[in-house]
Amino acid sequence: MSQSDTQRAYSSSSLVNPDAWQAVCSQEDLVSNSGVVVWLDGAQVALFYLPAAEGKTLYAVDNHDPQSGANVIGRGLIGSIKGDLVIASPLYKQHFRLEDGSCLEYPQQRLRVWPVRLNAGLVEVAVA
Repeated sequence: MSQSDTQRAYSSSSLVNPDAWQAVCSQEDLVSNSGVVVWLDGAQVALFYLPAAEGKTLYAVDNHDPQSGANVIGRGLIGSIKGDLVIASPLYKQHFRLEDGSCLEYPQQRLRVWPVRLNAGLVEVAVA
């Protein structure tokens, strides 16, 4: 991954307390255009690595599907709807924006999102 790709992965991370970052896996553990689930502070976090995406290339969202109650978001399909990158839940197919976790079909549903970055070959998620 080039330096510019690394910068795109976490361009907004400069707003996070430097002590909040926690390494969760290596960059080699990520699967391009797919989800990987990690354990972080008692929560399952789904990481999505989109190396060909314009702008941000790494996302971290809650793995827990609010509609079904199952921990399956990391197995969902990545797509784009009206210019927004989304993850489709594998059970009921509702779509969540990767950027902010909001659900397109059910506005009352939302996935928690975490700041995430690539740092010297490690994937780091901020816990606050």
